[in-house]
Amino acid sequence: MTDNIPLDCIETQTGPEPAWAVLFLHGLGDSGNGFAPIVPALVRPGWPPVRFVFPHAPVRAVTLNAGMRMRAWYDIISLDRLSLEDEKGMRESVGHVEALISREEARGIPASRIVVAGFSQGGAIAVATGLRRTRALAGIGVLSSYLPMAAATMVEITTQARSTPVFMAHGDFDPVIPAAFGRISRDQLIALGMQVEWHSYPIAHNVSDDEVAALAAWLGTRLCAR
Repeated sequence: MTDNIPLDCIETQTGPEPAWAVLFLHGLGDSGNGFAPIVPALVRPGWPPVRFVFPHAPVRAVTLNAGMRMRAWYDIISLDRLSLEDEKGMRESVGHVEALISREEARGIPASRIVVAGFSQGGAIAVATGLRRTRALAGIGVLSSYLPMAAATMVEITTQARSTPVFMAHGDFDPVIPAAFGRISRDQLIALGMQVEWHSYPIAHNVSDDEVAALAAWLGTRLCAR
């Protein structure tokens, strides 16, 4: 379990006294620095002030990469969708994200104005966190990722979480997390009663300009709706 001390993060505010927060989780081997430059491409005129938070995942050994130590939200045994999952590591990272959410709440931003999003491993932890909350988030963004601990999620999803809108985007030619995995996860979320906005792009395991624009439009709908 996490000790509930928030992870080190990079933070960017688009204005004073932000009314909203977006937590964005990076992928395997990356850091908060990897996606921090995306903010100018996401923000649109007329948005309320937003605090963007880009946490650095803990450093751990990754089995798939010959046990090399790197920033990772959880260990990866294999890229096979049916392989054993590092559920312990996943739940620890969910705890880390919960600590970051609690910090935003302490700074005056309620969960209903917090979006948690992520790329690849980060997207998996974003959705794993959002579906287990009793205070629903404003939204969950899942980029080039999937629903982890799917069987457990069927039991652990909360009534409150089912109302959380989900943005999912995936590359059609993703060699790391195949698009089929993303579509399966999309269908699982829909079966759970989630509202999912799905996008696919002719890209590999990366993020395109069109995808960023779609994410910005989806975020704008959340931020400007209340």
